[in-house]
Amino acid sequence: MPNWKGIVGLGLNPKEFVPYVGGLHFTSWRPQFVVLHNTAIPKLADWHAVPGEQRMHNLERFYRDEQHWSAGPHLFVADDLIWVFTPLTTSGVHSPSWNSIAWGVEMVGDFETEDFQDGPGAAVRKNAVSALATLHALAGLHPETLRLHREDPKTIHKCPGSKVSKADVIGRIQEELASRNGEEHPLDVDEAASA
Repeated sequence: MPNWKGIVGLGLNPKEFVPYVGGLHFTSWRPQFVVLHNTAIPKLADWHAVPGEQRMHNLERFYRDEQHWSAGPHLFVADDLIWVFTPLTTSGVHSPSWNSIAWGVEMVGDFETEDFQDGPGAAVRKNAVSALATLHALAGLHPETLRLHREDPKTIHKCPGSKVSKADVIGRIQEELASRNGEEHPLDVDEAASA
């Protein structure tokens, strides 16, 4: 079994997530883009049946002990919180072609069958857009570099589901970035830390 990288297991609201990410220090690994996923299992309707902290430990056991992976995705974005799973300063395991070069962000839900426009699904979308804007801004990534898991040529997954439009998500990230600071280009992590 590969060496397990450990988890953070921290649930943050979008406002708390911004300074958390701003306090990160990248050394030997930096992501080149973000890959967007959905969990499918558990569905959003089932997510809150287990407390978030316990859910993180259950996912850790799944990825470490059953899958025998070295890590999992970086974030799990629910309708209430953004859960930091694999440390954002190291590579994760989430998409075969891109594990070593991208952050993996899981949206909680099955957006093949669950609503992504209204209700709890819209809350997931809002939190995901906020988290993605934070990651893009602080790592100096352009939203147009976002990839969906289903775009990975080495996967058979259809995630994040047919109800998720890549163009819509990118547009929402751009709007969020513009509303935060009015800048045309995202800030680099090191620039943001010194500002």
